Amino acid sequence: MEYLKNTKRNVGPASHYLHPLRAVLCHSSGCIGKKQENTMEKIISNVDRLTTSDIFKGLAENQQSQIIECGTNKQLPVHHYLFHQGDPALQCYMVIKGQLKLTKLNENGKTVTIRYVGSGELTAAVAVIKNGVYPVTAETVQETEIVGWDQPKMMELMRRFPDIAINLLSVVLFRIEDIQQRYLEICTEQVDQRIARSLLRLMRWKGIKNDEGVLIDIPLSRQSLADYSGTTLYTVSRTLSAWEKRGWVESGRERIIVTDPHALVAFAE
Repeated sequence: MEYLKNTKRNVGPASHYLHPLRAVLCHSSGCIGKKQENTMEKIISNVDRLTTSDIFKGLAENQQSQIIECGTNKQLPVHHYLFHQGDPALQCYMVIKGQLKLTKLNENGKTVTIRYVGSGELTAAVAVIKNGVYPVTAETVQETEIVGWDQPKMMELMRRFPDIAINLLSVVLFRIEDIQQRYLEICTEQVDQRIARSLLRLMRWKGIKNDEGVLIDIPLSRQSLADYSGTTLYTVSRTLSAWEKRGWVESGRERIIVTDPHALVAFAE
C-alpha cells in the first residue's frame, strides 16, 4: 500500500564506488597521502549515502563527488540550531545523515513544524539563490551531518550541472503540493484525521517495518506531532491514547509505532 512506499532502503556498500571515484580523486601519479586518502574515503562514503537523492538524479557518481567536495561539511549534535528564521540565507544544506526539523514562528508566538529533512534532502536552496532570509528555523533532531554551499557556489554548480536546477524545480513543486494538501486538511478535516494523516506522511518518509508494525524512525514526541499536525499536545495525547486502546499504535518517549497501518489508513480516508 501507499503508506509502505519510500521506507528506508539499503544502499550498496561504498566499495562499489571505489574504482570510479578513485580515478577522479587521486593524483595523476596515482599516489596520495594519508590525509588525502581519508578525505577521499569520506567523500566516497557520502556519495554512497546520497545515491538516491532527488537532487542528484541524472548525475554520474564522479559528478556527485565533485559537488560534495565543493561544499562545507559539518557535524552537528542533537538539538543544534543550524539557522534561524529571519537570518540572512548564507548557505543551503543537504543532509548526509541524520534529520533536521524545520519550524516556523507565527506572529502570536506559536511554533509550527513545517517539515522534516532527512538524508539526501536539500533545505534553504531557494532562499539562498534569491539572496533572501531563511523562512524557517532548522534544528537537528539527532546527531546530523550536513554539507553546505553558499550562493555563488550553488549558482556555479547549477551552471556546470544543469540537472541540479531541473531536479531542484521538481523538489520545489513537490513541496508546494505537500503544503497545499496539508492546508486543505486543516481547513476541511477533523483534527484526529489530521493526526492520522501526519503519522502516515511520516511513515512514508521514515517508516521501518518490524515485528510490531511500522516504526517512525525519528525522535517524535507528542508535542512534536502536535506541532506538525497543527493542534495541541492535549489533543494528540488524547487521540493516541484512544488509538492505543484500539491497537492501532504504540507510543513511548519520542517513539511511535503504528501497529495497525491498515486501520489508520481507513480512518484517515
